[in-house]
Amino acid sequence: MINKSYKLPVLFEDNHIIIVNKQPSEIVQGDKTGDIPLSEVVKQYIKKKYNKPGDVFLGTVHRIDRPVSGAVIFARTSKALSRLNQMIHDREIVKTYWAVVKNGPRQEKETLIHYLKKDEAKNKSFVVDQKTKGALKAELTYEVVGKSDNYYFLSIDLKSGRHHQIRAQLAAIGCPIKGDLKYGFARSNGDGSIHLHSRKVEFIHPVTKIETLIKANPPKDSLWDYFIGLGI
Repeated sequence: MINKSYKLPVLFEDNHIIIVNKQPSEIVQGDKTGDIPLSEVVKQYIKKKYNKPGDVFLGTVHRIDRPVSGAVIFARTSKALSRLNQMIHDREIVKTYWAVVKNGPRQEKETLIHYLKKDEAKNKSFVVDQKTKGALKAELTYEVVGKSDNYYFLSIDLKSGRHHQIRAQLAAIGCPIKGDLKYGFARSNGDGSIHLHSRKVEFIHPVTKIETLIKANPPKDSLWDYFIGLGI
């Protein structure tokens, strides 16, 4: 059952799309845990708000990892889902993430290109040689946009959408994300989150053709609050 006091953090909503600010610990789609996924919560929200009989259509356009927070796009119609899927394929949806790392990267701004292979048993992606069977190209551009006494703040433009891509690529350059034990950070965060946040999605609306820019605030946390205070 979904907690009745829970208020879905909707960032954008029209007849075709709904964008939600996912919280750490939520899963976007159902998995082996059996926990109620965000997609089901959104369906129930639509069903109740619009008094819809029967099943509610909802298409998942992309996913973010369970310990990650931020903007997630869902499609409310099959037409929107088809077009958004094509836009994802054609890299027409610009996704910007924020990350907090302990170690400063070697350059203030850099494009990282690695080849990743997912280990299904470990649910982890590893950087491998380009010629490795099953290796997929992963590309992102990061920029150091701030620094506190102990941490560096990165803004990341994601160029591809591989499994655990940002986590694996930053770890590969010696900059694991705060709280991310799986990719080499020394300590976990108390709430099981990691300091990776889907800050912004930008695209041309697939139906109305209006330029759409949606920002999601990170969870309340002293480091994220500091990041927000930088005015990025």
